[in-house]
Amino acid sequence: MADEKIAIIVNNIENTEQIIGQLMDNYSDDVLHLVFSYVKNRTTAEDLTQEIFIKCYEKLGQFNHKSSIKTWLYRIAINHCKDYLRSWHYRKIKFSDKIWDHIPSKSKHVEEEIISRNVADSLTSAVMDLPVKYREVAFLHYYEELSLANISKITGVNRNTLKTRLKHARELLKNKMKKEV
Repeated sequence: MADEKIAIIVNNIENTEQIIGQLMDNYSDDVLHLVFSYVKNRTTAEDLTQEIFIKCYEKLGQFNHKSSIKTWLYRIAINHCKDYLRSWHYRKIKFSDKIWDHIPSKSKHVEEEIISRNVADSLTSAVMDLPVKYREVAFLHYYEELSLANISKITGVNRNTLKTRLKHARELLKNKMKKEV
């Protein structure tokens, strides 16, 4: 369901719960992946995603229609992640979970599948190892397929700055992938 189809008219608790339900149905996986790109831990990402939707529930009446609902939701998610990364809890605890669960492909050749998976894992790992300002733009642009204009709205960072960060992220990834090959 597109953003335009989600009517944001908050006039009672039932209406708010229905809107949040729609947002969760439409965007929970996207928000979870976005949050995971920050925290690199599935369980923590799931917890933060729940907190983000609670925050959206509390602040739904403040949505001002200056952007799409998805942009508003992503902005809340990114700010929540940045707050978490600055928190005492995050700074004192180290995480060591895998990046993502692997979903087997329907490839006929096991050897090709293993090679492909290893390359994908290496690239994902390289993206996740980027500094946050580069990881953020790379994730939103390549994984979420957002334009730089939308990323600028979400992050509040100038579009030209995002272009520079994306270029630098590509260079860092290229160098890292060359070293691994």
